Amino acid sequence: EVQLQASGGGLVQAGGSLRLSCAASGFTFDGYAVGWFRQAPGEESKGVSCISSSHTSTYYSDPVKGRFTISVDNMKNTVYLQMNDLKPEDSAVYYCAAESGGRLPRKRICPLNGYWGQGTLVTVSS
Repeated sequence: EVQLQASGGGLVQAGGSLRLSCAASGFTFDGYAVGWFRQAPGEESKGVSCISSSHTSTYYSDPVKGRFTISVDNMKNTVYLQMNDLKPEDSAVYYCAAESGGRLPRKRICPLNGYWGQGTLVTVSS
């Protein structure tokens, strides 16, 4: 059974750090684009950070550039999102998604559909 398991959320003070994990089972991230998305209450889901299916290109949304880092551990079949200098506006439910590069338009870094994990809640207090 294919699953994505997101974890690592929690409550942190502004300026703090968290590392989110997205663990895959039933498939490997090799050849998959993986992305982190977030949805705050009353808002639409937005892309936060992605890594391409070749795992050589990354994307960061403007609000998180310079503060968040996406990485892949192929041995653990896990994608991480290191979040530093967290701000209250980073509070949201964070989801990870993965999609085979073969199903994506050329040069697209972020998943469009594919597999989605359950969310993990990040709350940043001021």
